[in-house]
Amino acid sequence: MSTIAENKQGLRVLIAGSVLQLFLGIIYVWSVFAEPVSRVYNWGIDSVKLTSSYMLCFFVVGILIGGKLQAKVGAQTIVLIGGLMLSGGMLATAFLPAGAAAAMYVTYGVVGGFGVGAAYSTVITAAQKWFPKNRGLATGICVCAFGFSTVIFAPMIEALIGQFELRNTFIILAVAFFVVTILLFRFISIPGDSGAAGGAQGAAAQTKKQYSMAEAVRTKEFYFIALSLMFGTAAFFILNPSFKTFAAERGLGESAGTLVVMLTGVANALGRLGSPLLSDKIGCGKATLTIILATSVCALLLTFVGGVMFMATIAVIAFCYGGYSGIYPLLTADYFGIKNVGSNYGAVMVGFALSALLFPMIIGLISDVTAKFIVLGILAACGGVLVLLLEASRKKEVS
Repeated sequence: MSTIAENKQGLRVLIAGSVLQLFLGIIYVWSVFAEPVSRVYNWGIDSVKLTSSYMLCFFVVGILIGGKLQAKVGAQTIVLIGGLMLSGGMLATAFLPAGAAAAMYVTYGVVGGFGVGAAYSTVITAAQKWFPKNRGLATGICVCAFGFSTVIFAPMIEALIGQFELRNTFIILAVAFFVVTILLFRFISIPGDSGAAGGAQGAAAQTKKQYSMAEAVRTKEFYFIALSLMFGTAAFFILNPSFKTFAAERGLGESAGTLVVMLTGVANALGRLGSPLLSDKIGCGKATLTIILATSVCALLLTFVGGVMFMATIAVIAFCYGGYSGIYPLLTADYFGIKNVGSNYGAVMVGFALSALLFPMIIGLISDVTAKFIVLGILAACGGVLVLLLEASRKKEVS
């Protein structure tokens, strides 16, 4: 912690980046908008929920392209563009006519999602490069702020909609995003780009081979990392939309179902900080294996646990899901170097997007709930096997 406190310029980047991440994470609060949007636009709820799928896809595209452009146009420019895209997408959503509700797929999903992904990736890259000796802590702080956005903004948005109605709420949020972006984007810099004081540490972290994205995707390690992420996140993607339903089925009341949703939000955010800190202690590979195996065990436990144990098990799965967001940027840098971590992490995140798109459809074909949990446990275990293969490949190279 002392290293972070002594790096004053890096600390400014970390603080500004964390505030930006808190606001960028608001795009994940679409579930709060779903019912009001369905009512105001007379739009089917399933169609409304699909907006989040577009957002997630273009969030990954934004990470990939934003990471690639960082070196060419600079971190500040990417953060500015990303923040303005989120603000502009939200503002455009506010003025959509009643007969054009599907355009939200573009305004909120495509434009907003891309902007969030580009800025998100840039902030994480800057944090890692300013604090190469404390990459886990710096990355964890940034992604934890992103995760806590849901906890903070979900009740705030509900209150705004109740007070000012849906369209005005979109406008208020758009203005807030614009102001925060304009105030903070200038603080986000990359040591190597600015020639500032953290450069010496950054250079020390680049003594090993620095893979370009084209080089990284030609290695077997890239596929071990991307596919383990795909398998590891499947459980949360399947369970997340149905937390309240499962809570009711396991003997918890409706109020407890709401508590489960809040609990998972907090656990998700804490996992984003806890897992990177764990990686600083025991290494990225072991920390990644730990959270993937914990996901597998908890998915299997869901076949029979109820009551408080159900809530605890769900909380652990949410913690691990948050952990993936904190630890996979580190794992990517660990294997492919920190120089091109933005674009390389974007490529790894394709596994994340595939998990969100494919597994809900595949698991949806299984009617028996117990069988669903067993399959989710097996998928996470497969991710664990891939991490073991990843670690084995590292030991082989060292020997």
